[in-house]
Amino acid sequence: METSPPVTADRPARGRRQRTSHAELERVAFGLFAAKGFDQTTIDDIAEAAGIGRRTFFNYYASKNDLVWGRFDDDVARLRRLLAAAPPDTTIMDALREAVVEFNNYDEAILPEHRTRMRLILHVPALQADSTLRYAQWSAAVAEFVAHRTGHPANGLIPRLVAQTALAAAITAYRQWLDDESSDLTALIAEAMRLVGTGFTDAALIARG
Repeated sequence: METSPPVTADRPARGRRQRTSHAELERVAFGLFAAKGFDQTTIDDIAEAAGIGRRTFFNYYASKNDLVWGRFDDDVARLRRLLAAAPPDTTIMDALREAVVEFNNYDEAILPEHRTRMRLILHVPALQADSTLRYAQWSAAVAEFVAHRTGHPANGLIPRLVAQTALAAAITAYRQWLDDESSDLTALIAEAMRLVGTGFTDAALIARG
């Protein structure tokens, strides 16, 4: 896979910038995480490298953990829109698969940065508590979609089961993608979601069991 040049955390040549952006802060922070490690990098380190003050950092993110997750609330809102846009005659699992694949469809140029983000999310112990909260948001969006389609309450067995199974499929696909840099993320997610939808009935390994 073609990769972009390594992210660096160079300081500005002169003066201190008074404003930045979410993308710039993430670029700088990921460079520092790669150089120093997540736990060893402080908010002050990120702010200094970005040429802003500590208070300005908090205008963009409430914590270092939040920075890694990016603008996740906006992402979940987008997932809800994708699910809501599914044609009513599309089956629940087909609609869910298509929405989750599109939700994780990134431009080639963004994939190296996204890979860095997901390595942190899935491998850094300090981020695991945040992961539980974020996954709950993601699962709630899926459960509410299933509830709307089936008439079951969103906290009922079926919506919860579908949501948690879909989440497990997506996370498993991501782990596979991180382990194999030649793999295609959306293809892995599509296949994982397809297998969930078919109940693994056509999975070669299970068929031989």
